[in-house]
Amino acid sequence: MKAILYADGAARGNPGPAGAGAVLLDADGHVVAELTKHLGTATNNVAEYTALIVGLEEAKRRGFDEIEVHMDSKLVVEQMNGRWKIKHPNMKPLAIRAGELWAAFPRRSISHVPREENLIADALSNRAIDEAK
Repeated sequence: MKAILYADGAARGNPGPAGAGAVLLDADGHVVAELTKHLGTATNNVAEYTALIVGLEEAKRRGFDEIEVHMDSKLVVEQMNGRWKIKHPNMKPLAIRAGELWAAFPRRSISHVPREENLIADALSNRAIDEAK
């Protein structure tokens, strides 16, 4: 079963109030889950990785074995594809967790999309911040 995941993180300030959002779709494009997670104070990169992790965890929990991920974070996409190194020590545990989840999907892809193509996940990440107030 194939899932399509759009994930996004937001931080108002860097660091600042942060949230993660993800929308999981089935292969036909139907929404399976909308996910939000309030992160307290965090950087945007932490929020981006957390959004990916939350989405991958949900896809795994629902039994998907193929995942197509779309994110507007070039940093996360390039690091997950192994093209960019993970230099910041605070990012390594998140990258390791994302990599462990990523490896659970025999068929997988991740691609960078413009922010305009990631509006639902963007709205969910901002909702995670707003709902914590």
